[in-house]
Amino acid sequence: MPSIFTVDDFQRETDVSRETLERLEAYVALLTKWQSALNLVGSRSLSDVWHRHVLDSAQLIELAPAKARTWLDVGSGAGFPGLVLAILGAGDVFLLEKDARKCAFLREAIRITGAQAHIVEHRVEIIVEMEPEERPFSRPHVITARAVAPLGKLLLMVAPLCGPETLCLFPKGQDVEHELTAIAKYPNIDVDKLPSRTAPGAAILRIKGLANDK
Repeated sequence: MPSIFTVDDFQRETDVSRETLERLEAYVALLTKWQSALNLVGSRSLSDVWHRHVLDSAQLIELAPAKARTWLDVGSGAGFPGLVLAILGAGDVFLLEKDARKCAFLREAIRITGAQAHIVEHRVEIIVEMEPEERPFSRPHVITARAVAPLGKLLLMVAPLCGPETLCLFPKGQDVEHELTAIAKYPNIDVDKLPSRTAPGAAILRIKGLANDK
């Protein structure tokens, strides 16, 4: 039976500072405390949280441009990947989540970690209907979404929120090739399929030009 990926393994993989690691540990401790009440992550994955959730989220930061300062995480749930990215210092991270109880968890997680994150308690469809100047965030430099929707639906959801320079980072599982058939409707976007560091056969889709292909 393979050994569990520990917090020390995470530190060796990412070389984060001790301060950052302590903030991530506080977040994971809170997640564990709230899990029984809210079922924030799959119960079987909680025992491997540093690999399945924290590292899986953290790997996205190195795929974004260094100048990216405004991030939008769609369907944040327990905070993966958005809150992890905020703790790592990605910039201003907006956590878009419709579930009030999960938003309560995220508020407490932001409080105890001091993350530069902001909660947007709305459905994405409501945000899309707003005029750009009415939204609680400007056009994001990066949009992330993890386990939110199949790629075709996800592209429809986020396209109205993209600016010309917006980059989308979408972790996908082993059915990624099937999901990629959805990009045929968007002939002008650029898509890179990058290998995931946390799961064989999984990938991260890095998508540019979605705002220009409406």
